Amino acid sequence: MYLKYKIVAFIMLFIGCEVAIGQNKSEIEKKESVYYKIVDVPIPKEILLEVGGLALTAKDQLGVSTRRGEVWVIDNPNSSKPIYNRYAHGLHEALGLGYRNNGFYLSQRGELTRLEDTNGDGKADIYKTIYSWPLSGNYHDYSYGPKFMDNGDMIVTLNLGWKGKGVSLVKWRGWMLKITPEGEMTPIATGLRSPAGFEINYEGAIFYTENQGDWVGSGRMTHLELGDFAGNPAGLRWTDDPKSPLKLKPEDIEKESGLSLFEYAKIIPELKAPAIWFPHTILGISTSDILIDNNTGKYGPFEGQYFIGDQGHSKIMRVFMEKVNGVYQGASFGFKEGFSSGILRMIWGSDNNMFVGMTSRGWASTGKESYGLQRLVWTGKTPFEIKAIKAQNDGFLVEFTKPVNKSIASKTTSYEFKTFTYHYHNTYGSPIIDQQDGMVHMAKVSDDGLSVKLTVHGMRLGFIHQLKIIEKLGKNGEQLLHDTGYYTLNEVPGGELKSPPTTDMLQKKSVKVNQPKRTNIMPDTWVNGPDQTFVIGTKPGMKYDVSELEIKAGSKLEIVFNNNDDMLHNLVLVKPADAVDKVAQLALEMGLNGPDYNFVPDSDLVINHTGILQPETTEKIYVQIPNIKGTYWIVCTFPGHAKTMRIKLTVN
Repeated sequence: MYLKYKIVAFIMLFIGCEVAIGQNKSEIEKKESVYYKIVDVPIPKEILLEVGGLALTAKDQLGVSTRRGEVWVIDNPNSSKPIYNRYAHGLHEALGLGYRNNGFYLSQRGELTRLEDTNGDGKADIYKTIYSWPLSGNYHDYSYGPKFMDNGDMIVTLNLGWKGKGVSLVKWRGWMLKITPEGEMTPIATGLRSPAGFEINYEGAIFYTENQGDWVGSGRMTHLELGDFAGNPAGLRWTDDPKSPLKLKPEDIEKESGLSLFEYAKIIPELKAPAIWFPHTILGISTSDILIDNNTGKYGPFEGQYFIGDQGHSKIMRVFMEKVNGVYQGASFGFKEGFSSGILRMIWGSDNNMFVGMTSRGWASTGKESYGLQRLVWTGKTPFEIKAIKAQNDGFLVEFTKPVNKSIASKTTSYEFKTFTYHYHNTYGSPIIDQQDGMVHMAKVSDDGLSVKLTVHGMRLGFIHQLKIIEKLGKNGEQLLHDTGYYTLNEVPGGELKSPPTTDMLQKKSVKVNQPKRTNIMPDTWVNGPDQTFVIGTKPGMKYDVSELEIKAGSKLEIVFNNNDDMLHNLVLVKPADAVDKVAQLALEMGLNGPDYNFVPDSDLVINHTGILQPETTEKIYVQIPNIKGTYWIVCTFPGHAKTMRIKLTVN
């Protein structure tokens, strides 16, 4: 019935070399590649390998499920000549893959399926439904998994639909489910919005990653247990079902409480605060897979830590996790940038290096390719990094991968601390709120130089703590590869926080941002109104709905920007030449201050701009076009969007 389709991949030009994204690598990519190198897995041109899932077979073959409903099995995936065999097809957007008992398991849109090859010809001849769930037809109803528990039970997650906000149109959308091999289903937890990544750690604890959206201020990772509510109330629609471990209803959650998620969890006991926050645009914009380093030191100095993929920024973050008073929490760091497409899946190969599967169709990413399969290979060199940040009741213990210069590391001026959090509300995303400066009061270096105990004033429970090291701490003047960590502080040892407040905290300051180039009121001098009006919208794939526009020099222009996408965007008009790339980079470098300024830098290169627009909102601006003819650009400077979201504006 199913034709065998075996293809030997063509040897690609420059096989085995590091992959350059665009024309030039960034400086951080070059530095990271000394320690962790990106290598292409060749893909035949005939195969559109939009990776949805990855799994290794008992024969060390790499299974790949795709968004196009296929499963490919790759022999010799570590080599320059991998062999592709189409194992199954006709599936419905398979965004996960697992292998157990000589068969593959995967989540399709509407079911958990087992695939078997009973006659050994290399193709599946049994497509067995293990458990099915209803379909709504909404494009956003993705399904993910499975992940196997020790007893063989499987965990799957179901995405919410999207109708201007997350919606659970059919049963169990927005839930994590446990399913036995025999097809018995138990709902575990709800409050999920877009749970593309999840993993079970060595203690049997389940974690999932979440993308910014409605009720989600920023990317985060949460430890989920039976009966937990992760924050988005849409899935609470189904708590009347006898199988539901919760009785909470959507109307029990205030749309605008004015609180952070951590604070609101004190009111709603079922609400689970995240173990880790990933500051939006700083550590990615769309978190995806979770992969735990279980390589016993064969992948560098991060044994037991978590690697987190990001689809929009085509990069991987790193997480140190600890348990304090029975609660998981820890620190997030940068790790590796520069992948060819949007990262969705990561697994370990038999050589203790990482396979990274990618796709971008409809989910635009900084990696320019539509899909990809790459390996991230450790070169054997140890980077100088912050290895871990551990909470103390009066500060943090900071560990390093190499000894530090004790003289420099003992100076409190070598460190900067800030604390901040996000709103918990039904609005899409959140600006950084309640940002305050902390202060390092004392820095004590260990005898071996591998750790520093920082006594900190200004710690706050429920807040993200940004630690930035601003001096070269290496023994030979070496700079940290990544100098900043973000610790999510839910608990402190002993339960009593002994960090005194800072003066800045006692005198909370409000910052009024003035952006004169955001002109929402038509100038009084425009007595006859604008000469021309452009109406600009958005379309899927992080793009405006027009690519080129023309206008006369010196014109009075009205721009109506309609953000009809399901993510945040702005619109920035910049000067000719290479200003568009410079402005995008300046926006990326704004860090924690970016949201306050709509990710528009204070630069002469910027002519005019909107604010950051929520989905399904509109803003109108008035622009006096310069009298200088040339090619100008309209660009979205929200970090990660500028490469694909541009309009060429010709001024005649």
